[in-house]
Amino acid sequence: MMKKGLTLLSIGLLLWGHVGAQEWRPVGDKLLTEWGEKVDVKNVHAEYPRPQLERSGNWQNLNGLWKYTITAQEQTAIPANWEGEILVPFAIESALSGVGKRLTEKQALWYNRELTVDKKLRKGKVLLHFGAVDWQCDVYVNEQLIGRHEGGFNAFSFDITKALKKGDKQDIAVRVWDPTSEGPQPRGKQINNPHGIWYTPVSGIWQTVWLEGVADTYIVSTKQTPDVDNKRLSFQAEVAGAKSGDMLVVEAYDGDTKIAEANGIVGTQMALQVSDALLWSPDSPKLYDLRVKLQRGGKTIDEVKSYFAMRKIAVKADEHGVKRMMLNDKFVFHYGPLDQGWWPDGLHTAPSDDALKYDVEKTKEMGFNMIRKHIKVEPARWYRHCDSIGVLVWQDMPSGDLGGNVWDMMPGKISGGKHDKDRSEESERIFRQEWNTIMEQLHNFPSIVVWVPFNEAWGQFKTKEITEWTIAKDPSRLVNSASGGNFAYVGDILDIHNYPDAAMPDPDIFGKDYVLALGEYGGLGLPIEGHTWQQKDNWGYQSFKNKEELRKRYSELIDNLQRLIPKGLSAAVYTQTTDVEIETNGLMTYDRKVMKIPESTLSDLHSKLYNTVVK
Repeated sequence: MMKKGLTLLSIGLLLWGHVGAQEWRPVGDKLLTEWGEKVDVKNVHAEYPRPQLERSGNWQNLNGLWKYTITAQEQTAIPANWEGEILVPFAIESALSGVGKRLTEKQALWYNRELTVDKKLRKGKVLLHFGAVDWQCDVYVNEQLIGRHEGGFNAFSFDITKALKKGDKQDIAVRVWDPTSEGPQPRGKQINNPHGIWYTPVSGIWQTVWLEGVADTYIVSTKQTPDVDNKRLSFQAEVAGAKSGDMLVVEAYDGDTKIAEANGIVGTQMALQVSDALLWSPDSPKLYDLRVKLQRGGKTIDEVKSYFAMRKIAVKADEHGVKRMMLNDKFVFHYGPLDQGWWPDGLHTAPSDDALKYDVEKTKEMGFNMIRKHIKVEPARWYRHCDSIGVLVWQDMPSGDLGGNVWDMMPGKISGGKHDKDRSEESERIFRQEWNTIMEQLHNFPSIVVWVPFNEAWGQFKTKEITEWTIAKDPSRLVNSASGGNFAYVGDILDIHNYPDAAMPDPDIFGKDYVLALGEYGGLGLPIEGHTWQQKDNWGYQSFKNKEELRKRYSELIDNLQRLIPKGLSAAVYTQTTDVEIETNGLMTYDRKVMKIPESTLSDLHSKLYNTVVK
């Protein structure tokens, strides 16, 4: 019998509030990785999320269970009721969110969390940070609208100091609108109707959310650029709330040994002389530490840690006049997998930092020295792993606003830029804003050596202008203007795609002007029973029945690829690191539980690519 005063609704609410974290579990019937099987809702991506600007000890991780609800898109008032709990930072469509629901362009996703802000954070300003939210995000603190952010692949933050109440309890609400493939925004491989090479949508918070306490005057960001030829590191920093006479002191360390120091007025560019530095490469991924102090009247008022590497990426002609990519003034053949960065349980979000690191470690164990990060941007910690493990990175801009282009796959047929898309003013603004921010936020990671603004004409527009802008913004790296087609005779690299066999642009026509690259090839498919996204209709560009057939064909591809290197090929990208949804052309299964070709076998095969003599 029901007790007096209790209704079915109130009993349900009491039960929901009681079970909470105890009842969270992955939803759906898709694959789980070993890390996804061990997710602890009280300890989700607990690592400090910003390795290139570390102000540790004064931060608070907000990952974990939040309340959520879905409303009509036009609703802008914070909801009074909530549907359930969602595990942040996993997108609502993912199994690890505990929700597994799809969001349409006619809906808004709301989050809510009540929390206590650590007292040590409230001595100065309090910043609320988001690693990434897809796509448009409004943030409320104690029912005050703090601000809006647009962009699904970059970090952002708000100063919430004035919105905090006295006392312990604070309330945060977040509203997200994400049109996925119904909007012009950068989205990468997401689509509302997943099929083929297009995958499940990712909406909402998908990277770490955290609070940070800072002084009234604090270091917002740093920019450090190696200059190997002159044995120095250029350095500058953005400082909020700076006053006249504020100084920055920058120290470089090799372990506990200080190797360089520079100081200057806030706002000026400095240079640290770094003599006798060990140069960073995949064979020797040497990193040096930075300590940055913001001082006023000789007193340190803020201090952060960072790191850097001394490395140089450039282009130089070989003895036949064919342009080559040079790492630290030596030719290094770039060979790596197309890395989508997708997970069966977390979609865009790896189940844990260990999982994030695993893919990089496995790539290195397989004998690759490069990763092409394919139309996705990873959390900052992924790039830190590439830096420390020693993997070169080609970083794509996530594509969006597809359609309206004619894809000219082979260069030389169409004058550059003739078939660019005519984007709307709003679409162009969104692209430029996000690409600019991505390049700024990833600038300090030495593993990144190539920027790739466009892929296979997906939303490609104003190719020459965008490429020249990218080069001007970051002359310390190379630019591959249009991977796979619609080449506009601009940038450093000419990149074709060819499946499944190895191929290259004609060195006699293009080799004198551009580095020649095979931006995608391979795609050899092998579904492994019990480790596929779906039971049937899986595919690869060329499919096989067993591991031995796959190994034999892959070995043939490597032999053919090796023959192209002396002719002028400088880089190649194999599709791909893992299976992704119905694509079974990965070297690992989607759940990372099965290697289709042993790492040692792959490493032995790849070694001959790096040992090929090029004069």
